[in-house]
Amino acid sequence: MTPHPYSPDSNRYDEMKYRRCGKSGILLPEISLGLWHNFGKATPLEKSTEMLHYAFDHGITHFDLANNYGPPYGSAEETFGQVIKNSLHTYRDELFVSTKAGYDMWAGPYGNWGSRKYLMASLDQSLKRMNLDYVDLFYTHRYDPNTPLEETLQALVDIVKRGKALYVGISRWPYEAAQFGYDYLRQRDVPCLIYQGRYHIFDREPETTGVLQQAKDNGSGFIVFSPLAQGLLTDRYLNGIPEDSRIAHGGHLKKESLTETTLKRIKALNDIATRRGQSLAEMAIAWILKDDMVTSVIVGASSTNQLSKNLNALNSPAFTKEELEEIEAVCKQMV
Repeated sequence: MTPHPYSPDSNRYDEMKYRRCGKSGILLPEISLGLWHNFGKATPLEKSTEMLHYAFDHGITHFDLANNYGPPYGSAEETFGQVIKNSLHTYRDELFVSTKAGYDMWAGPYGNWGSRKYLMASLDQSLKRMNLDYVDLFYTHRYDPNTPLEETLQALVDIVKRGKALYVGISRWPYEAAQFGYDYLRQRDVPCLIYQGRYHIFDREPETTGVLQQAKDNGSGFIVFSPLAQGLLTDRYLNGIPEDSRIAHGGHLKKESLTETTLKRIKALNDIATRRGQSLAEMAIAWILKDDMVTSVIVGASSTNQLSKNLNALNSPAFTKEELEEIEAVCKQMV
């Protein structure tokens, strides 16, 4: 293998802050990098490489993927695999790589949901795409109401026993199913390392359903995705819908999401952030990290500049009681 000229920053661990993941031996960076949208075929390999190197240079050791990240499906893992092969293979033991299966991936009845066949086949494919012998963490990407939970969970146990993943996690499982999962895995000596859930200033579901506290009670970590509400909790939409925005491109974030009420909320929160001397995005990430039950926040980035701005959240001033009350008031009075 031809050596790549990349050499990581020797000070890469100096500024990043790490948190223990539940009751495990794993420390995760407070900010992790997700490869959902911006590492598919449409992004040049050189740009993806630059972003991954930048992340690692700044202490981001955790890279979050899934089988169907792209687009097209599988291409984010392929991109990551190329960077592993070209430059990051030397540092594999410094990386914490996760992937998932649970959403549609290939045609037919065996390319979706939570069957043993799908989970195991998907992970085998993911490992090939990423040029890895194992992943550090493998998730069931979503709760499957039709497959017996025992089948899904036993597949996770066996995946660890076979050395294809070091740890397992669950993503967006409802409270009762999650508790069954925690108990099942713990009884088989493969405890659930972490729960992944959507959580941001506008979406308090992990609080209201109790899954945030539940993860802690079961010795698991909690990792957050969509901390910026797919871009709503930034300054992107303060003055309309930019042509290059997710809403304009008709992706997962719809125009209907930016209601007049939501825009008022965003502007009010932006005023609070400005008074704190930071951007709305920085404040939104810091708001999540104020809770010690949160292990890490997964951010997406389309450029190193955007990632740099997200990392600024690590240096946010502590929230005052008055600021937290004002944030709550903004969210409640406009519901």
